Amino acid sequence: MKLGVLSDTHNNMANLEQALEILHREGVDVLIHCGDLTTPETARRLQGFRVHHVIGNGDYASGEILHALQSLDPHNTSSLTFSTELDGIRIAAAHGHIPGQVEALVRSGEYAYVFRGHSHRRRDERDWPTRVINPGALGGLRAGPRSCAVLDLHTGALDFFEIDQ
Repeated sequence: MKLGVLSDTHNNMANLEQALEILHREGVDVLIHCGDLTTPETARRLQGFRVHHVIGNGDYASGEILHALQSLDPHNTSSLTFSTELDGIRIAAAHGHIPGQVEALVRSGEYAYVFRGHSHRRRDERDWPTRVINPGALGGLRAGPRSCAVLDLHTGALDFFEIDQ
């Protein structure tokens, strides 16, 4: 199963559209959004994917974002943290703006993968037995390349895709 990982969209619709094209091309059906969608309008652009969104510090309209996501698919989620098992593999996600939240998920030892955002920096790090992945940011004011990621849950192959700005 291929999993798409996005974060820190900050309403940058042009970059989001590029990322979604990449994810469709790569055969992704399930998205983890690591926070800071920021508006329900941005959430509505995720149509065609199963979406698990974690609330970031820029997601002030979190209730409306959840409603928008669930209007696309009642199985979509939006919460402060997310955890599940996909194809027998335990995963979790948190935005990273609440001190200790990501670290607690990693230290639990329950998850093969923990996804995070907030820093706007791509990361792929191993904190045994957990792999911590940050796909980078699609928007925001911080300088740097924009990116998203695709993870093959079974092989562990991770690809970062830079977005042309």
